[in-house]
Amino acid sequence: MAAIAIIPARYASTRLPGKPLLAETGRPMIQHVVEAVGRARRIQRVVVATDDDRIATAVTAFGGLAVMTRKDHPCGTDRINEAADKLGAGDGDIVVNVQGDEPEMPPACIDTLVELLADSQDPMATLATPMAAAQAGDPNKVKVVRDSAGRALYFSRAAIPHDRDGTARPGYLLHLGIYAYRRAFLRLFASLPPTPAEQAEKLEQLRALEHGHHILVGVVDYHGCGIDTPEDYAAFVRKMRGGTS
Repeated sequence: MAAIAIIPARYASTRLPGKPLLAETGRPMIQHVVEAVGRARRIQRVVVATDDDRIATAVTAFGGLAVMTRKDHPCGTDRINEAADKLGAGDGDIVVNVQGDEPEMPPACIDTLVELLADSQDPMATLATPMAAAQAGDPNKVKVVRDSAGRALYFSRAAIPHDRDGTARPGYLLHLGIYAYRRAFLRLFASLPPTPAEQAEKLEQLRALEHGHHILVGVVDYHGCGIDTPEDYAAFVRKMRGGTS
């Protein structure tokens, strides 16, 4: 069983255009992501999946591997699936989807995710981390609730579980946007039609749940975040230069 990390990277971004190529640290952001993923012990291959020649050229320039994909994919999973096809990933392999704007994702978290899926019979896995109750109402922070076996019950932009009486003090879990799929399931997932909750919440992972498939959720101690805005990137640059965030 091989574990392949595929990093989707698009040039277009509403809030931060061209962010994979931002290089105020002396390296393009996509290079930071590739190097971090490459330090994971359980990953045998790291590939950037992109629809933009500029990103592919930058990846090749620092010695990385890029795979060109179509521009018309409606979601990231479709891009990952096409890249896995081009790479010849076998049905028993594990494909890890690491977001291209997560340069600080710890390699240990990636290893945990691969091991979680490899040690189970489930088709898909992801990660979450504890979050403060004060942040649970933020719709930009996706929450997840697990069952007693560690499988996802639901993902939501709302605060779940809802503390009706204000006395339960539930332990909120922040979903981290990293996934591991068995290759055969990734192909199936990409073929499934969108579902009502997925479209309402704008959360692609709900498609798997609504079609009756399990998602294992591992809990890790990681409180970083993706880079979505100029302010996020400025904080990352300061950190890389040894300043404060």
